[in-house]
Amino acid sequence: MIENIVIYPDKKLREISQEVVEFGSGLKETLDNMYDTMMDKGGVGLAGIQIGKTQRILIVNIPREDKIQYKEDLLEVINPEILESSGEILFQEGCLSIPNFYEYVRRASYIKLRFQNKEGKSEIIEARDYLAVALQHEIDHLNGILFIDKLSILKKKKFEKEYRKNFKAS
Repeated sequence: MIENIVIYPDKKLREISQEVVEFGSGLKETLDNMYDTMMDKGGVGLAGIQIGKTQRILIVNIPREDKIQYKEDLLEVINPEILESSGEILFQEGCLSIPNFYEYVRRASYIKLRFQNKEGKSEIIEARDYLAVALQHEIDHLNGILFIDKLSILKKKKFEKEYRKNFKAS
């Protein structure tokens, strides 16, 4: 089922998501709905809070070289914890909760991540570049942080000006 996306400046986006303790059919249904919603909206990642769920859940599905997102590449991440990070990458980001605004953000180019899968089993993955960026972006959502919070003062002003202009137009 396709869910509504929580759109900036909704205060819900600033809430801190809570740890998932129950791994059952409700969680699996939420993850399925998140996938349907993300694919419908053309995203590569989605955090639970973006559909109004204050759970520490996120999904990421990076397109392959052929630009297609394959469901078998889908990462369903519950209760993520970054164990290590290193390097630096400047990557142009966007967000389904902040439509039509893209800006370069500096993030770690490598992360080692511990999380639980939808069955509650603990896993560790290493991610680089695009995948590392997407995971960090979605984990920020779980902590009430948006990518625009990471912009310089000048770029934040540019965003606010564009946002006000687009908001008045809609």
